[in-house]
Amino acid sequence: MITVIIPVYNAEKYISKCLESVINQTFKDFEVLCINDCSKDSSLKILEEYSKKDKRINIINNEKNLGAALTRNKGIESAKGEYIYFLDAD
Repeated sequence: MITVIIPVYNAEKYISKCLESVINQTFKDFEVLCINDCSKDSSLKILEEYSKKDKRINIINNEKNLGAALTRNKGIESAKGEYIYFLDAD
């Protein structure tokens, strides 16, 4: 299995296209960890909608803004896949 880690911060303009790209792959054995880094726009709402539609999409919410590097590290700690892929929301 592959874990796709997506740090998300104010990505409402891009996150839908990003997630569509991932979930429409022919390879199906993966999990997606979307880590919301305290977004102030509607990114979290969009993530929640996708998570309801696809059980492979999981959301982790940071309690405070950590920035991209620490957010990716948080994803690594939660990853279940044998391989990890980092994808930016934009």
